[in-house]
Order: sequence, then C-alpha cells, then structure tokens
Amino acid sequence: MVEVSGAPGGVMIYQVDADLAGQRIDNFLMARLKGVPKSRIYRLLRRGEVRVNKGRIKPEYRLQSGDSVRVPPVRQSEAAPVAAPGAGLRSHLERSILFETDTLLVVDKPAGLAVHGGSGVSLGLIEALRGSRPDPFLELVHRLDRGTSGCLLVARKRSALKFLQQQLRDGQVKKTYLTLVLGVWPKGLERIDAPLKKITQASGDRIVRPDVEGKQAVTRFKVVKRFKGMTLLEVDLETGRTHQIRVHCQMAGHPLLGDDKYGNDDENRRVREMGLKRMFLHAHKLSFIEPGVEQRISVESPLPDDLSGFLAGLK
Repeated sequence: MVEVSGAPGGVMIYQVDADLAGQRIDNFLMARLKGVPKSRIYRLLRRGEVRVNKGRIKPEYRLQSGDSVRVPPVRQSEAAPVAAPGAGLRSHLERSILFETDTLLVVDKPAGLAVHGGSGVSLGLIEALRGSRPDPFLELVHRLDRGTSGCLLVARKRSALKFLQQQLRDGQVKKTYLTLVLGVWPKGLERIDAPLKKITQASGDRIVRPDVEGKQAVTRFKVVKRFKGMTLLEVDLETGRTHQIRVHCQMAGHPLLGDDKYGNDDENRRVREMGLKRMFLHAHKLSFIEPGVEQRISVESPLPDDLSGFLAGLK
C-alpha cells in the first residue's frame, strides 16, 4: 500500500511502504497516472518534475520503503481515455481462469489478445482484468506474445509479484510450450544454447537475433509427434528471453508454422489454406512455488480448439 497526501498546486505526495519496495519509478507512475502517455511520464522524469526524497531520479530507479514521491499535476487533457472491456471479453476471461488464490491468478490467455495495452493496442489482458475484477492490485508476472495462447501468471499482491519474479530469475518457474514446426525435427536435437539480442531495424520494428553479445538463452525440445513435413514439439524454457522459442527454432532450420516474423512465408500461406490461422505456439504448462504456502503448483492448459482441430486434420 501507499499513503497519499495533497500539496499546494495539485501536487501529490506518495509515501511508499515495504510492499511497494523494489518497483521501478516509471511503472509506479504508470499505475497512478492512468491513461497518461508513456512519453509524457518519461518526460516528467527526464525534466526532474517527479522527485523522490526531493531528488531527481532516473526511470529505472527502484523505490525503497519510506521513499517520498512528489508527482506534479498532470492536465486531464493529456490523458487518453482508458478503454473498458466489453461484457464478452470480461466473461471470456473469467471462464479462462485456470487457477486462483488470494495472491495470484493463472489465466488461459487467448491468442490475439495482447497481455497489455501499448502502441496500437488500447486494451490488453491486464487492463481487461483490472476493468472487470474488484482487485486493488493486478500485475503481470511474465508475458506472452500476442499470438501465443495459454498459461499466464498474474499477481494479486505486490508481495506475490516480487516473490514470483524472484522465482523467475532463479529458474524455479517451469514453462512448457507446445509448438508445430516446419520439417522433420532432427533426432538428438534436444537442447539449444544460443544467446539472443534484441535489434531495432530502420523501420522501427524490433526483432531478435542470435548474437554472441546477447543474453544467454537455453531451450529444451522433445518430439511429441511427427506429421508429413511437420513436427509437434514440447518445449521447455530454461531462460525466458523475448521470442526465444521462435528464434531458436528458426536457427535450427525448423521455424514455427504460422509465425509471420521468423517463419517461412510460403509454408505459412500453405498451412493457412489448410486451416491454421495463427502461429502454432501454446503455453501448455506452468509450474511455480505458491507464495506464502511454499508448495509447488502445476497448472495445465489443453490445446485450444483451433490448434487441436488443425492437428486432427493432419496425416
């Protein structure tokens, strides 16, 4: 929790307690200045208009218990209207909750829904959850690509978020995916260890490439079933880098079917005509230690109908 008080001129003073310790100041501000563009929030930080303990800070500063955060008034006209989830989306998300405690949720994310709003996306899964549930705190523990379906972990308390994210850093959260790749996956190829680096292209599009100067990325593979010219894989992540499965499979010469960024365009068109309308990648299983209980929880999401139906039509 955080205590809030007003000051002359519409300035707000936030007193941070231990529950919020460790959160970055930019994320802290985004949660309180709803609808204000990120560019405006970063401009406030760059100009020193936001102060912590009366001093200037950088966007990556992490709050400490006892910090006093001074936030200047932000004109309402600068804030974009926050989209509200429709009844259909609210109902769908409630039906998609696979596991729930007083500290967390595991949601079966549908493909096509971004995990959070951003450039070109007015409403993501986390905003939809916040708009349809009474929880005072809801934060993503990790992310899934917009085109990926399956298990997504959401914290309902700041303490749970910190606990679960530490598990992620320590490699204690186990994530298993199902994916269909192009071609015959080689026997004996069970592990790829290749560092990955994010690159911003001239167009502004961000991609990920293997690079010795990138971050370590390790992926394990197990063949589930072979089809004509395709292989269904079970994939375990030892690290959680952006687009890790997609890039490692591309490296191996067996890109994900339906992947419009790292895949094979001709094959994507062929499988689209066969009925595969999106990238074949599903977060199938999630295993973690439950905060406050210290016991391991395993949650599973079956293949959604569009992917299982496509497999059923293959020989």
